[in-house]
Amino acid sequence: MLHPNLDMDALRTLVATQKLGSLNRAAERIGRSQSAVSQQMRKLEEQVGMPLFRRKGRGLVLTESGEQILSYAQRILELNDEAVRAVRGASVQGVVRFGLPGDFAETWLPSALGQFRTTHPGVRVEVAVERNGVLLERLDRGELDLALAMGYETRADAERLLTLPMTWIGPAHAEVALRRDAPLDLALYHAPCFFRRAGLAALDGAGISWRVAYTTASLQSLWSGVAAGLGITLRTAAGLPAALRRLGEKDGLPPLPSVELCLHTAQQDIPPALACLKQVIVEKALANLADAGEPAPPARKPAGACRSARA
Repeated sequence: MLHPNLDMDALRTLVATQKLGSLNRAAERIGRSQSAVSQQMRKLEEQVGMPLFRRKGRGLVLTESGEQILSYAQRILELNDEAVRAVRGASVQGVVRFGLPGDFAETWLPSALGQFRTTHPGVRVEVAVERNGVLLERLDRGELDLALAMGYETRADAERLLTLPMTWIGPAHAEVALRRDAPLDLALYHAPCFFRRAGLAALDGAGISWRVAYTTASLQSLWSGVAAGLGITLRTAAGLPAALRRLGEKDGLPPLPSVELCLHTAQQDIPPALACLKQVIVEKALANLADAGEPAPPARKPAGACRSARA
């Protein structure tokens, strides 16, 4: 018995629908109309011979068969993309100096960079982990080629990837109680820091007294201070250690704004090695942080895009 070849574009759409939560948002992300996306899903259902979605309220959710196909789709696409990158990436050579904040340095990005090294053996990536502002200072001095940073979306070189909500953060196994007779202890980065400014402005606006009890220039030191109960802090939930937890209005704390996660590129004419790394960073950021933020609208593929990019 001959089995049908599953439509790869339809599988990508299915994965995008699951990550973004709806067919409408998936259509926007991949640059297709909602009717075209719906047609893709009907074709996929015909190929597998089972319904993949069922109605729940006003929306659609995956059936048991849909969840099974989704699991296979993720594996199929990952292997397909790895094969394409390995073949096409073998001819790309060069050096890329890449900077990122500590928020992502111990979670999904090391794995992404390791995969990139495997599929692009001719590209040497030099990585620097710094505070957001320091990264962009180094980019402007010509010390970095590419920087992933939060909070600098107004720069001309900013390419927005995601809007990430800020959150208050405290120790996982301790209550944070606001007291009228004592200021709230805070653990913060040294100034200047836009997270620090946003947190203090939110507390002042809510009439909550505070004091900076712990300051540091290191993210790991910040996490350690919060876990030890020296003060609460604020950041995004990306890379949050297990020893910490998100806090919010239920804890008596005021709401916080969001922050933009952007890629910043130093060069106008992007060489192939830089284009390939940039593509991988964009894909991995959207894949790993989709649940934590709001994706940016799809952008037109820039000149000098990696030759391994999908059509």
